[in-house]
Amino acid sequence: MSPQPAPAPLLIACALGIEQLALRTGERGGAGGPVTVLRTGMGPRAAERSVTRMLADPALSGAAVLATGFCAGLAPGMHPGDLVVAEETRDPAGTIPCTGTDLLVKELVRTVPGRTVHTGPLTGSDHVIRGQERSDLLSTGAIAVDMESAATLLSAVRTGERPVAAVRVVVDAPEHELVRIGTLRGGISAFRVLRSVLPAFYEWHRSLLLPRR
Repeated sequence: MSPQPAPAPLLIACALGIEQLALRTGERGGAGGPVTVLRTGMGPRAAERSVTRMLADPALSGAAVLATGFCAGLAPGMHPGDLVVAEETRDPAGTIPCTGTDLLVKELVRTVPGRTVHTGPLTGSDHVIRGQERSDLLSTGAIAVDMESAATLLSAVRTGERPVAAVRVVVDAPEHELVRIGTLRGGISAFRVLRSVLPAFYEWHRSLLLPRR
């Protein structure tokens, strides 16, 4: 018998130490292949550098890439702890369509019951969004914004064809801006949700390894 090919790896990229801590706290195994959690640092340039450097490793050739962490919701009615599954990521450098959005939504609903899951475009920024900027971005059709997802996915596909996705947890929303009282409570809620999402990521990854009919 010929040897079976090694399972494709999964690279999960986040920006902040607190996000990495949430993901590592939630690790329980069960992925379809090797998993690497990468802390890129904050901002699009840091994400681009870190992801490009990581994917140059032959061990991550063909790796699926999933950007995650916290984000700012743009639409009225969003709350800290809501989930955002990107249909695409956008920034001035380009738009990247995401893979397996419907499956991620299904698995997140199952894995984190009771949490609202939003889908739509996730836009990138090089700074924290405040006030009128939030409305301006909402008018473009985007439902959430963060500083690393778009750069992460664009860097990933530039290094080779691969599945990519972005899932974010809302920590800042129109009626719940970070500068307001209640920020700590919202942050704790978002942390708990991020700590719970890995099983959904693993199911998404496993689905990519199944033979296509």
